[in-house]
Amino acid sequence: MRIIRGKYKTRKYGIPKKFPSRPTTDFAKEGLFNVLMHKMELEDLKILDLCAGTGSISIEFLSREAGSVIAVDQNYNCVRHIKAMAERFECTDDLVVYKQEQLRFLEKTTQKFDLIFSDPPYEYSHHGRIAELVFERELLEEGGLLIIEHGKQTDCSGIPYYDCSRIYGNVHFSFFQIKQEDE
Repeated sequence: MRIIRGKYKTRKYGIPKKFPSRPTTDFAKEGLFNVLMHKMELEDLKILDLCAGTGSISIEFLSREAGSVIAVDQNYNCVRHIKAMAERFECTDDLVVYKQEQLRFLEKTTQKFDLIFSDPPYEYSHHGRIAELVFERELLEEGGLLIIEHGKQTDCSGIPYYDCSRIYGNVHFSFFQIKQEDE
């Protein structure tokens, strides 16, 4: 795995054997960030990375100096790996890691974010609940964006605030946003 752009560009990092998480491919990650650059300014953002797994999305945001990141994962090995990556890339001041299940985190947090990214396992069946919690609890700042990564077997187009989807190989990203009056 590697960092695509920014201050950590081309730096590679390994993932332990039998790691309990599926990393987002470099191809999909590059496509995601290309879309993001056209949807919003990637500066001084408060970012939430749910089901953070390898931490590659969190580190990619930090490499691009997009702001600060809270990474959440329920697996101890993932949390430990993300903390080790933060130390390795010397970004511990901008990356806070929590061990918690994503829905529980969304139910309890009082923070608001500019961007929330969720990458649950592809067999996960509660994508609608993620969006429901984010929008009911008003966890996004005005103009904020929710992105859910999922496989081809999942159709998120019927979930409230759905905006669009992008497909990169086997990786699907669904974007959710409250439309502004002038759009």
